[in-house]
Amino acid sequence: MASSPRVRLNVALTATSPRARQNLVDALRFLMMTTRYDPGCVECSVLEDGDGTVRYTEVWATELDMRRRVGAEPFTSLLGVVESAESAQVQFDFVSETRGLDYIAEVRNTPAGSNSPRR
Repeated sequence: MASSPRVRLNVALTATSPRARQNLVDALRFLMMTTRYDPGCVECSVLEDGDGTVRYTEVWATELDMRRRVGAEPFTSLLGVVESAESAQVQFDFVSETRGLDYIAEVRNTPAGSNSPRR
């Protein structure tokens, strides 16, 4: 039985000024403090890129967890922050598989010429 994919919410925001950008960061950090303790939340983070873009990420264990999150009242606060930005990009990624060092070992231990993806 296949497991439900993890879902990652990626938000990229820009602001009209350094002060407005800091307000975005502060608001997202405030929201993040409670979100990361919600059942099903695997990761929640805020960072500011060198170009001034504010990035907010949530990773949820299942699509059902993300659906609960999006349908819940606290998500409205996140939407308010998104709407306050000069511009915003919102993206949901459905990740069906995540691998680590085992993938490197698999690729490096495959004979040359047969580096086709597994499926």
